[in-house]
Amino acid sequence: MSKIAKRVGDHVGERIRTRRTQLGLTQLQLAEALGISYQQVQKYETGANRISAGRLFELALKLQVEVSYFFNDLQFPSTSTPMEHGGKGRATIELVRNYNEITDPSVRASVNGLIRALSDPRSKQSGQKEAV
Repeated sequence: MSKIAKRVGDHVGERIRTRRTQLGLTQLQLAEALGISYQQVQKYETGANRISAGRLFELALKLQVEVSYFFNDLQFPSTSTPMEHGGKGRATIELVRNYNEITDPSVRASVNGLIRALSDPRSKQSGQKEAV
């Protein structure tokens, strides 16, 4: 399980526990309302077991909250790992896919050299506008 998935699971579990106790329900009472064992509720609350979208929806109904309640106050750093293709858009993704399809190493090297030359700011003549 990824670190993000674990953090989300722990947060959602804590939100379930908080809401259950606000309503004065025991784990057993919530479990019976959901048709599951109290051990399963315990595992949800501790983040030991993942919760499916359907079960999360059902929990929201039983706990009388919107599904979004479980994600309130969930915060992550805004930094993310860049995508291999730069994540710039459809054209970039298509370019990388097409480049990866080239099997001849000399052709790949030539294409790479061409792209490098075209992207070098020194290769652009001053005063000319780029075609868009």
